[in-house]
Amino acid sequence: MPMAKCMRRLALAIIALSLSALTATAATLDGIIERGTVRIGYIDDEAPFAAAKAGADPTGYAIDLCDKIADEIEHQLPELKREYVQKTLANGFDAVKDEQVDLLCGAITVNLERRETVDFSQPIFLTGASALLRKDSPSYLQSFFFDKPAVSAVSQRAASPSVIGARANSTTGAALHEAMKGQTSTTTIADFKTHEDGLKALEDRKIDAYIADQVLLTSLATRARDPSLLEVGNRLFTHEPYAIALARNDADFRLLADRALTDFYLSDDFLPLLETYFGSDAPMLHTQIIMQHVP
Repeated sequence: MPMAKCMRRLALAIIALSLSALTATAATLDGIIERGTVRIGYIDDEAPFAAAKAGADPTGYAIDLCDKIADEIEHQLPELKREYVQKTLANGFDAVKDEQVDLLCGAITVNLERRETVDFSQPIFLTGASALLRKDSPSYLQSFFFDKPAVSAVSQRAASPSVIGARANSTTGAALHEAMKGQTSTTTIADFKTHEDGLKALEDRKIDAYIADQVLLTSLATRARDPSLLEVGNRLFTHEPYAIALARNDADFRLLADRALTDFYLSDDFLPLLETYFGSDAPMLHTQIIMQHVP
């Protein structure tokens, strides 16, 4: 067989295999219709975005938005059921990739590394990383995380050893570890499985600061034993756009999700939902999200 003809057949075979693989991963809605169920994955311990409740469905801002997408599916499948599947940051994206869940909801930052595994809806929230500190945390940490002088006089100096906590597998924790690489410093990093574990370590004086996205820290501080002893930094050090994770190579399902979100953003119900979860910050957040939404 002539070489040119052989190469053409090889190219066609590769194209056919690629299209076959694409078809296999581009049928999220078909799978939902066949099962009669949409599987909503969520990452617990991310209040006010997603949090488990004993004996009940999870609650949170991201959960509510995933339910809006389910409402859109329900237009095509009136008998649609909803199954909520708890996942972690460590396994949630693989669960989307392996078709164990159809949507993944929570305080989920979009970045290029994660987009190698999953796709994302349009943004649902914008925030950035800061720190939760005790009011007697080392003064140099207070100066670093606040746009004001340290609020309390403390004996620790910058040269004193300190420990900063972060949640394992989070983008904030990864950024902190990367920043500390090759640095000669008395500061060490402690990884925690959950934000609640980090809060307890801060209250028990095992760490001097806990780093996460500011909006999560604000909620976390309210669950402290004595919130008056803690404060959330007002300086942001990263850009964290949140979105809902979806399967890659399924433009039709992403379009459905984005259409549902846009319709809700432009409705009279969106601002009240923001007020439910974010109080007085709702008008500012409403403006930010509307400016970022897909028209």
